[in-house]
Amino acid sequence: MKTVPPVDPFPAEHQGKRACAIIACYNGPTEDGQAVMAKLLAELPPPLFNWMGEMPYPALQSMFDPFFPKGLQWYWRGDFVKELTDEAIDAHIAQAQKLPSSLSLMHLYPIDGAVRRIGKSDTAWNTRDATWSMVIAGIDPNPQKAGEITRWTKGYWEAVHPYSADGGYVNFMMDDGDDSRLKATYGDNYDRLVALKAKYDPTNFFSVNQNIKPMHS
Repeated sequence: MKTVPPVDPFPAEHQGKRACAIIACYNGPTEDGQAVMAKLLAELPPPLFNWMGEMPYPALQSMFDPFFPKGLQWYWRGDFVKELTDEAIDAHIAQAQKLPSSLSLMHLYPIDGAVRRIGKSDTAWNTRDATWSMVIAGIDPNPQKAGEITRWTKGYWEAVHPYSADGGYVNFMMDDGDDSRLKATYGDNYDRLVALKAKYDPTNFFSVNQNIKPMHS
């Protein structure tokens, strides 16, 4: 049986250089997705390679699992962002230069499209006028670096938070202190959520993660 050596998908002439990846998902007919992405690709230099194509949704969801195996140390902070000013970008660059590990990151996820086509009070989520959802994550496999990645994440967040909007995506929050961040995230909808919690879970049985208490604290 012939052994086939592994193939490095990254072109050899570009290895060792800095590169930028565009990762996109379109839920719909292939032709429509290609048309949408063509508008973006037309404004950029020719890509080193283009692997965009149809795939099952579970395959998309698990694409990055090999990069982040179980057992890693994680610490998260997040914010909603309405505008990236020059000062905010400078703050991001300064903090990124202090990266504590190769896995640590900051992502900005666009908020647009369908989420802006309904009102702020139509669902629990209130901050539909934000432009980005930001996450800062300190990540490292070494438990001894848990303190370092936590300090980096908190310091990064504190440096850029003055340029952010109120609240943040709840899955990007950890020990953010009191309920003020959660109240800012849900805005005017928070009282409605408290009333629902008081009706259906008055003992606060479901109380993990970003908990909404059945009464105001």
